[in-house]
Amino acid sequence: MSLAIVILAAGQGSRMLSKKQKILHEVGGKPMVQHLFDTAVSLTPIPPVLIIGKGRDGVQQLFGGRAQYAVQQKPLGTGHAAQMATPVLVGVSDQVIIAYADMPLLQRETLQKMADLQAETEAAVAMLSVMGSPDSTFGRVIRDENGRVTNILEVAQAAREPNAAELLAIREQNAGVYCFNADWLWQNIAHLPLRQARNGPEYYLTDMIELAVQQGELVATAVIDDVTECLGAGTRAEMVAVEKAFRQRATNRWLAQGVTIVDPDSTYIDPDVTIGQDTVIWPNSYLQGQTAVGADCIIGPNTILRNTAVGDNCRIEQAVVEGVALVAGTAVAPFTVMKNGE
Repeated sequence: MSLAIVILAAGQGSRMLSKKQKILHEVGGKPMVQHLFDTAVSLTPIPPVLIIGKGRDGVQQLFGGRAQYAVQQKPLGTGHAAQMATPVLVGVSDQVIIAYADMPLLQRETLQKMADLQAETEAAVAMLSVMGSPDSTFGRVIRDENGRVTNILEVAQAAREPNAAELLAIREQNAGVYCFNADWLWQNIAHLPLRQARNGPEYYLTDMIELAVQQGELVATAVIDDVTECLGAGTRAEMVAVEKAFRQRATNRWLAQGVTIVDPDSTYIDPDVTIGQDTVIWPNSYLQGQTAVGADCIIGPNTILRNTAVGDNCRIEQAVVEGVALVAGTAVAPFTVMKNGE
């Protein structure tokens, strides 16, 4: 089946208190939106559709002709934003995944799992849900006595119900990522109800779930246990949590592949870095950008490697190395700064 991916990237992120759009802030070594964009490109040959709005120049400059764009002129909610992709994607694909640009930790395997589930069940929509805690701000997944999804109850709505404590204790929660049957999506996206939100009237993408249920369509759920994969970054404080999750993911990956990381809490490894077997990384080390480290190296402590190729059996302590290729067996003296062209 053919798959298209829509990335909702029109939000300005006013809580970030920044001069630039929040999704252009870096986490995990890249602009936030680029993580999801790269994942989308790895899944399907159809260029991702970015829904952009005010301040869109930065996003368009970042991706240029590698993306398709649709403009949301007025901020009328997530459902309205998704609707902007209609003229771009009608008749183009069998499936459509819709996700938020400020969720950079989403993994390729998770989106593929959703697409496979939607195809296998022929559901109108397969949604991603996560097993969260009672204090989570994610909407609760409401099921009937037969276990079928009936709707998504937002936290503010749940808090107004007589059984609020029971509803808020529901562990299965909506991650806000969906894979739709494309024909059903484009036939129904314009039928969302207009709701009164805090900042004015909006169309909610979550209402597509209730719309499917009302029509007797199947809503399937792909459940994941890793709540960090669904973290969003709408504030600077939330960016800290996302950055920590990226670091944890990177260190776990390399520990499982034969790399010694003496203190993961003080080690920073960007997602595109590669490291050879039996290399030891000491505390306060930063491996950034397109850095490649060979096998049997000693890196750190107090070292920065940025876009650098390091051969096998190198030793680099208390140094900054940027844009340089080091041959095997190189020992970089402490307090050295090496940069390409210097």
